[in-house]
Amino acid sequence: MAEDNNFQLINRINSPADLRKLKVDQLPEVCRELRRFIVRGLSTNPGHLASSLGAIEISVACHYVFNTPEDRLVWDVGHQAYSHKILTGRRDKFSENRKLGGLRPFPSPLESEYDTFTCGHASNSISAALGMAVASKLQHKHRHVVAVIGDGAMSGGLAYEGLNNVSSQPNDLLIILNDNDMSIDRAVGGMERYLLNLDTNETYNRLRFKASEWLHAKGMLSDERRKGIIRLNNALKSAISHQQNIFEGMNIRYFGPFDGNNIIELVRILRQIKDMKGPKLLHLHTVKGKGYKPAEQSATIWHAPGKFDPETGKRIIDCNDNGPQKYQDVFGETLLELARKNQKIVGVTPAMPTGSSMCIMMKAMPERTFDVGIAEGHAVTFSAGMAKDGLMPFCAIYSSFAQRAYDNIIHDAAILNLPMVLCLDRAGLVGEDGATHHGVFDMAALRPIPNLTIASPMDERELRRLMFTAQLPGKGTFVIRYPRGRGLLTDWRCPLEEVPVGTGRKLSFLSMPASSGSVQPSFHRVAVITIGPIGNDVETVMDELGKTAAETSEGTADDTTPQARCLPFGEIQHYDIRFLKPLDENILHEVGKTFDTVITVEDGVRNGGMGSAVLEWMNDHGYNPTVVRLGLPDEFVEQGTVAQLRKFCGIDTESIKDTIVRALAGDLPQSFNR
Repeated sequence: MAEDNNFQLINRINSPADLRKLKVDQLPEVCRELRRFIVRGLSTNPGHLASSLGAIEISVACHYVFNTPEDRLVWDVGHQAYSHKILTGRRDKFSENRKLGGLRPFPSPLESEYDTFTCGHASNSISAALGMAVASKLQHKHRHVVAVIGDGAMSGGLAYEGLNNVSSQPNDLLIILNDNDMSIDRAVGGMERYLLNLDTNETYNRLRFKASEWLHAKGMLSDERRKGIIRLNNALKSAISHQQNIFEGMNIRYFGPFDGNNIIELVRILRQIKDMKGPKLLHLHTVKGKGYKPAEQSATIWHAPGKFDPETGKRIIDCNDNGPQKYQDVFGETLLELARKNQKIVGVTPAMPTGSSMCIMMKAMPERTFDVGIAEGHAVTFSAGMAKDGLMPFCAIYSSFAQRAYDNIIHDAAILNLPMVLCLDRAGLVGEDGATHHGVFDMAALRPIPNLTIASPMDERELRRLMFTAQLPGKGTFVIRYPRGRGLLTDWRCPLEEVPVGTGRKLSFLSMPASSGSVQPSFHRVAVITIGPIGNDVETVMDELGKTAAETSEGTADDTTPQARCLPFGEIQHYDIRFLKPLDENILHEVGKTFDTVITVEDGVRNGGMGSAVLEWMNDHGYNPTVVRLGLPDEFVEQGTVAQLRKFCGIDTESIKDTIVRALAGDLPQSFNR
């Protein structure tokens, strides 16, 4: 990015070492420049705005006080960390953040030595940082380790597993709790209320901190004295306030709450506590969206607002109000429609009522909808508990986040085949959020689990029908996966009708004529099997091939083009399998008996997915077609637009069309064969 007079300080910062050369009284201006820089950058290249604005002072203070990267700074969650990226040598590349081949959307050790751990999801920082602290101690490396956990991540169970181990394992870990009373929607739950209630003891905490400073300066805080003082301190505080601080109750020294957006004070505090022995927790209050008024006033909307005018704060909505709705909105509207007819239906979501559009039912039926915070495992088991005692939960979780609830799905739902619906939003490639957020493992992960019904709708009407089917009696544990973004239909409000479980659909059929020439080409029959919305791309390909076939039949095709000269000869049948589990065996028997080549297309990982299920079924039933599986390769796919990533993975329309044409021509590479 070109030099700008508005960024005189941060343009001189190419690493935290440059930041540490500045005077403390220059740091407020560094923070102001970072805010302007982030707002300007994200106005044209969208990303996570409000969270990063609120955490700027924490980032600046940590890099100023600690000797990063030798000292370890572990972020949790990663969408707080844009200022961290800018301060650690990535300022000039920030305009390429979240783009194909550009900066990754979240901190990653694969990108920078300053990024110490993967942090696309929430609540892992304390565990990872404790591991680093123990590793340093065992290897006699004298480094500080800091975990910055915030934006609702303290509601995740893994954070408490980490805290429990921190309290029992010798270490000098510093945990910074960035408490902004938010995750994406406003944070909920007892822990969030507890953190807010700690404010009532702020005067006490400040006095205790000053006493701690004095004792430390006098050399009176040896390990044994420190433990005794902590125990005495905890006992006195419990007696006076009639409550126990959960962190101090675990023998983790608690400091705060302090103003996390006061950079001068924050640097002073960090300098005072950085060398204290034993585990420590610094509780900071920050404002999500700090310094940009529209984001401060509406933090949920400005969590990831898309493009906007940085001067006026007007968001640039790139959509047609009369066009198709997002799949999540079709889900939300349909859920409310079903809930009005079925009194057993309840809604559950882990911190995503807006993102999943469960907020639609939440507004109309608040007593029957539950936001459980960033706690996906709990969301599934909580739903299972309600299902066990007579309710019909619809549990909506982003596909990539549902990975965190795998054991709960197996142990708490599937074993008892409980009547509940797991709704996997953002299934498939999601685009710019990259490897940590693509919902591409769900089919391969869930397919081996007994008692699950797994389905994926090709369009919005199919989504409605599957939701209706899933809540009918006797359906057991039902999984429906659907993608991020807008659908195809404007008239999606179809009648709610049952879809027989385990049935697919026969869609387009094409008979391709032989091309002109002296040699008659061989005749091939090709079946294309898809699951989910990617079937619409195959229908587009079938339409294109049909037009080419018609032009050839009428003699209007341009015989000089390579496509016309190599026009395949044969038949193509497209099937929407619709259910990954159970598979439609009638369709598969038909395919096995009729077609010499089967092409499977899915927006999930190729290994273990729908194509693997078809291949296994063919083998088990004695059929021997050539099976070509199109899906994601055996690697983590990074960020980019969905169109770019589909092309990279070979599941875009051109790749699908090329594979079909080559199959008809009998020209598939040997590596395609099973």
